This record gives sequence, C-alpha cells and structure tokens, in this order.
Amino acid sequence: MTQHTPESLKYRRSDRTLEIRFPGEAAVDVSAEFSRVLSPSAEVQGHGPGQEVLQTGKANVGITAIEPVGHYAVQISFDDGHSSGLYTWAYLAQLAREKRALWQRYLEKLDEAGASRDPSTDVVKFIG
Repeated sequence: MTQHTPESLKYRRSDRTLEIRFPGEAAVDVSAEFSRVLSPSAEVQGHGPGQEVLQTGKANVGITAIEPVGHYAVQISFDDGHSSGLYTWAYLAQLAREKRALWQRYLEKLDEAGASRDPSTDVVKFIG
C-alpha cells in the first residue's frame, strides 16, 4: 500500500464497514469495530509501549462521522462516544495492509484477558 491520500473512504452503515481505497489499488473493507479497537488515540494506544488499553465489548460499534483533518488524516467518531484518534493516511494504509494479522493479535489479546467482543458478555474461565 502507498502512503498517498486515499482515493475514497466510504462507510456502509448497513454492515458497519469502512471501505478504504488508495489510488491504483483494490479497495479494502475494515469493520467499524476493527477501526475502533485499533484507534490510534492515546486512550487506546497509551503514551508508550506496554501502555495499550485493550478495548472490549465493541462488536456492535458503528461510525457516526468521518471528518478530514488537513491533508493527512481523518478523525473518526464512533457511536460509543470515542472520537479522539487521528487516522493518518499511513495508519489507514497499515490497517488495510495488516488487517488479518492485527485482527488475529486483537482476538488473542481478548482471549488472554478473558474478555469478549460482545458488550453484554462476561467471560469466566475455570482453571482446574
């Protein structure tokens, strides 16, 4: 993926999917949940390595607004109130390029924490 400005960003409310298209490349769909749990904000990423905050219960999150920020990023607002991350073109390209690996890593972290994507589910692990 390039670091150029995306050709288009389209949000489909029907399936809560953000379509990212860079010039000369195929469109990549990422879910609103994926975008939310990997928000580049300090609230999610922390202020340094090891300070990340695992986002749980975001399976049903949607996007309410996508606002341009200069010529280098967009600010995405989510229906859970989160809106502090600036998604630079380079970060959007990384999310699209590494989608599978990033999602798998997120699911593994949820499992390790005994947490769930479902906002109404509490996970209890019995160790015997």
